[in-house]
Parts: sequence; structure tokens; C-alpha cells
Amino acid sequence: MFELDNVFKAVYFWLEGLFTRWGIPQFWLDLLSMLLIFAVIIAFISVSALFLVWWERKVSAHMQVRFGPMRTGWHGWRQTIIDAIKLIMKEDIVPAKVDKVVFVIAPIVVFVSALMVYVCIPFGRGLIVKDLNIGILYILAITTFTVVGLLMAGWGSNNKWSLLGGLRSAAQIVSYEVPLTLSVLGVVLLTQSLSMVEIVKSQVHFWDWYIIRQPIGFLVYITAAIAEVNRTPFDIPEAEQELVAGYSTEYSGMKFAMFFFAEFTNLFTISAVSTTLFLGGWHGPWLPSWMWFFIKTFSVILVIMWFRWTYPRIRVDQLMGFAWKFLLPLAFLNLILTGLFA
Repeated sequence: MFELDNVFKAVYFWLEGLFTRWGIPQFWLDLLSMLLIFAVIIAFISVSALFLVWWERKVSAHMQVRFGPMRTGWHGWRQTIIDAIKLIMKEDIVPAKVDKVVFVIAPIVVFVSALMVYVCIPFGRGLIVKDLNIGILYILAITTFTVVGLLMAGWGSNNKWSLLGGLRSAAQIVSYEVPLTLSVLGVVLLTQSLSMVEIVKSQVHFWDWYIIRQPIGFLVYITAAIAEVNRTPFDIPEAEQELVAGYSTEYSGMKFAMFFFAEFTNLFTISAVSTTLFLGGWHGPWLPSWMWFFIKTFSVILVIMWFRWTYPRIRVDQLMGFAWKFLLPLAFLNLILTGLFA
């Protein structure tokens, strides 16, 4: 069975032998390894984000019974690449009265936050950058940090629509982070570990998957996670009818592309985390472990896209009420039941 971790190990041992023969210190091998891993992650995120943009266009087209992009390549596969090149080449306009330092740093903060999560996501057996013993806690902390970048974008833009979008985003992410964390605690109680790898190892068989043992927890997690990444029906921070484009109104060119890029990167992240926590991670028969992980992850992404093109956007008061009056009590109920019967 072809496992990617064997390829990475073979490359590392080859480089180690090469550095030993040349008398180069181990420090430089470790530094080169980190740079290569970083390059692989960046390449993977870039390709997956482009694919998800194309896929969402096609999914929405089928759901609305219409053609998506069809003229540029097979089923319009080149259209997303052309759009990405267009964004890179567009003029980067900075309005005169913005807070320039905050305005420029905001998309970087959002992008880096989206990138750092991939350090401890297990893509397959042995395919993880670092198996942290507090892996899920690290992911929850980093994903929440995105709100800082969105607040910076809203405040630094010197635009009332951007400011309202940033404040809405802060309120939304903070509110839905509470039930999301509580839903994850049910899995942690059953596993007795915060390590992402240990959580996967505890779900060897289909009947061990936590979606079966924690159905309420899964529903709470997926709902809160969709709200955290600002996707319909919870895309209040960038509601076009009310806020033009919310926190990203004043951004153009590459800065806007970084926000857009981070949105689809976070979409993959929440789906990958749900696969790890509730769907058995890389476990599955016959196929390589990494292939099972991606099949499950993209299945979750498909469901989230299905939600987007099915349900209408809810009002901001409904958004906050749903989090505090329904989702939070449900998450507490799930945690109590888990503690009593685990």
C-alpha cells in the first residue's frame, strides 16, 4: 500500500546521509526540513483553495440547475486559475485615510492564522508536521485568532461598513466558539487526550467513530464551525445587502485575495478537524490512509457547500440568539450526557 509518509522518510534519510558525507551540521538539515515542509504545506493549500473555488462554482451550478463556467478548459477548470492571476495583477489600492499599518497587516494576520493550523492536522498515518500533546487546544486557539485580523481590517479601513462587518465578525466568532469548544470536549472526555493522533487512533473501527457515539456533538460542531468561517447561512459579517462587503470592502488586489484564500483554507480546516474528531480520521479499508482522510474531508466540504446553496442568510439577531439560546444549551447537554455515560 502506497503511503506518503514513507516517501517523506526516504527523502529525509537521503538528505541526512548527504549532509553527513559533506560534514554539514544537523542544524542545517533541520532548517532545510522545516523549509521543505512549509513549501509543501503552502503548495497544498494553494492547490486545494483553487480546487475548492472551482468545485463550489460547479456544486452551486448543479444545485441551481444552470451552467457554471464551461468555456475555459474542461468544465471551466482554468477559470479559477485565471481569476487568481487577475487578482495578483490587479492594482493594490490603499485609500487615503486608512490606518495604513493596521490596514496592511490585517490580511497577513488572517492568512497566517489559517496557515498555522496545518501544523497538527494528521493527513494520514505518520503524515503530520508535529503531533502536539495539546493539538486540538492549539487548533481552537489559532482559529479564534482570526477574529483579530478581521477586527483590524474593519477598524483600519476607516469605513463604517467595514467597521460594522469587523464587529459583527468578532461577536459571531466569540459566540460560536463557546458551543464549538464544548462539542470538542465530549470527544476529549472519551479519548482522554488532546492529541489529534491519539483521537484518530481511538477510532479504529467504524463503530468507534465519534459521530456514532457523539451525534449531538457532531451537529453542534459542524454548525458552530460553519458560523466561525462566515459561510452562509451565517455570513453576516460580509452581508452584501447590508454592508457592501463588510470588513473587506476597502481591500483590492492581493490583499483581498488573502482574505478570500483564507476563507477557503479555513473551510478545508474545519472539515479536516471534523474528520479527525468524528469520522475516524485516516482509518478505512484497502485504500491508503491519506486517501481515506481526503475522501472524508471533501465529503464534509460538499455538505457545507450544500448548506450554502440551500439555506438563506439569517438576521443578525437570529444569529446571536441561535448561538446562545439553542446551540449552547445543546452543547452543555451533550457534555453532561457524555460525562454521565462515558
